[in-house]
Amino acid sequence: MRQEIKLTQYAHGAGCGCKIAPAVLEEILKTDMPAAANDKLLVGNSSRDDAAVYDLGNGTALVSTTDFFMPIVDDAYDFGRIAAANAISDVYAMGGKPVLAIAILGWPVDKLPASLAQQVLNGARAICAEANIPLAGGHSVDTTEPVFGLSVNGLLGITNLKKNNTAKAGDYLFLTKALGTGILSTAQKRGLIKEDELETLTAQMCSLNKVGEALGKVKGVTAMTDVTGFGLLGHLIEMAEGSGFSAEIYYSQLQVLQGAREYLAQRVIPDATYRNWNSYSSKTGFEPGVNVMEAFSLLPDPQTNGGLLIAVSEDAMEEVKELLKENGLSQFTTPIGLIQPPAEKVITVKA
Repeated sequence: MRQEIKLTQYAHGAGCGCKIAPAVLEEILKTDMPAAANDKLLVGNSSRDDAAVYDLGNGTALVSTTDFFMPIVDDAYDFGRIAAANAISDVYAMGGKPVLAIAILGWPVDKLPASLAQQVLNGARAICAEANIPLAGGHSVDTTEPVFGLSVNGLLGITNLKKNNTAKAGDYLFLTKALGTGILSTAQKRGLIKEDELETLTAQMCSLNKVGEALGKVKGVTAMTDVTGFGLLGHLIEMAEGSGFSAEIYYSQLQVLQGAREYLAQRVIPDATYRNWNSYSSKTGFEPGVNVMEAFSLLPDPQTNGGLLIAVSEDAMEEVKELLKENGLSQFTTPIGLIQPPAEKVITVKA
């Protein structure tokens, strides 16, 4: 039986939908201050990757990331699991192996019992155990809304490093999870979601993107990122623009969580979807045959611990498909798009 206290009612945002809008983030990150020279920093603020990467010498690098957000589900234990999986997946998205995590907790102690925060931490411990890493410490503050996440460190061989801005024209695109977490989490907050849909949603958001570590060892995987708060559209634009190319999406090949389309028909759409679309609509074109109204709501839907978006050279396609199958991802072995030479629109959506 689920707890009576519903965590989502104590937060104005939900999961990765809490992210600051892309246009606002652009303004925040602007600076005239020169970055300190550091030839050991392999990935930093100059790109929009999932984690920072630092050369430790001897061909090994440290991967460092942090991620936290407000509750996306009502159950405290599940909130901890989801937030932990989401943070750890940033290391996998770089092709790395997570080794250590510390917790970030903000809790409104005058509104919610400490016992619920303890359940959040237990959920995080369970996911850390699944990733075979310790939850080794952390920091907490008294806040007006509940917030939780992790800072995670990982390791990788430098030759296995995957960035989000190194795709090549002709690369095929794969996505390892279904879309729609923002839509279904909004349905839950409004009290509309069915129990079986909530179970499916929670299971996907708690699922670690472990296959990323294996994909890091595949030379023909030219770029990789995880799809989170900016939606598939936003993260693919980052990949395509950062690599100097455009991309096309095969809309009919996208997998969508059960119930998501039905809720869209009821106009159950996260506020963050509109913010994302406002930032990306001018860079997106649609070919005839695409349900543009549906695509408008689905492609920028903010994902929480979404799938890995992978750019793969043609000669590595079979190797990647086999890895996906070995990791229980057989249903995601069909390409969802293609990296193309630069075009008028960064993204073209095809039927």
